[in-house]
Amino acid sequence: MKDIVLKTHKLCKKYGSEFAVNNISITINKGDIYGFIGRNGAGKTTLIRMITGLIHKTSGEIELLGSSGNITLDEARSMTGSVIETPTFYGDMTARENLEVSTLVRNIPGKQCIEDVLNMVGLKDVKKKKVKNFSLGMRQRLGIANALLGNPRLLILDEPINGLDPVSVVKIRELLKKINKEKETTILISSHILSELSELATCYGIINNGKLVEEITSEELSEKCKQYIELKVNNTKGAVVLLETELDIKDYVVHENNIIKIYSNLDDVGKINTLLSTNGIIIEKILSKGQNLEEYFLNVIGDEANV
Repeated sequence: MKDIVLKTHKLCKKYGSEFAVNNISITINKGDIYGFIGRNGAGKTTLIRMITGLIHKTSGEIELLGSSGNITLDEARSMTGSVIETPTFYGDMTARENLEVSTLVRNIPGKQCIEDVLNMVGLKDVKKKKVKNFSLGMRQRLGIANALLGNPRLLILDEPINGLDPVSVVKIRELLKKINKEKETTILISSHILSELSELATCYGIINNGKLVEEITSEELSEKCKQYIELKVNNTKGAVVLLETELDIKDYVVHENNIIKIYSNLDDVGKINTLLSTNGIIIEKILSKGQNLEEYFLNVIGDEANV
């Protein structure tokens, strides 16, 4: 049985008569990189602020690192690290000096942890460079370093790659993979940049208009978004014999209405078309199909808006 790091039950946040978060129940297991997907304004940041204690919930429950048992929710929150929106630091201080202040404020003993996190995020050699001269990508990495002080069991990141250049995006992505693998840190990451989440996440929660639409693992998503060639022919038996004997295609499924879905040889649409046609198989339809994460997201929320 998997260890649950974070679980919410019918969590709500209401402002006046409007729900920013409405009855959201999510489960994040130890070792997950949980991608929280939603458009701007969907409720992602509101949920994260409730989890981290920055705002109070209207109703519902939050179970964090076993806080429903022997520890309180506030104690559990001390075992998490977070970067919410753009991290703020003292501009006239160096990265190391900023982290020293943070350890003092948070009562984290020793200085070795500072060296460890600076090394982890690739900022160990910036030395005397002041933070006001950092790029946005360096600031984001420093924010993650600050969140890693105290060796948190859960790292919560709200839009950590928003506004970054492509090189910085790759660095943040590789850093998070490293943290997850080497430190065995569970990560909750929200973003509306879905192409990047697809490179990271092991599972997803899709939110729209304050409601959780779906939770899905990366394996389940891959299966649903699997690329394939769809054929509709007049003779499925004859077609599959040709596909197997002439093109060595084995990964296919025959469906009703003379539909064949081929999950290999995706670049051989022309060869398949020519092979079947020259052997008297009438092709009524031949299409390349499948979805990426953005397309799947839009289909799930039923909205063609730009995300």
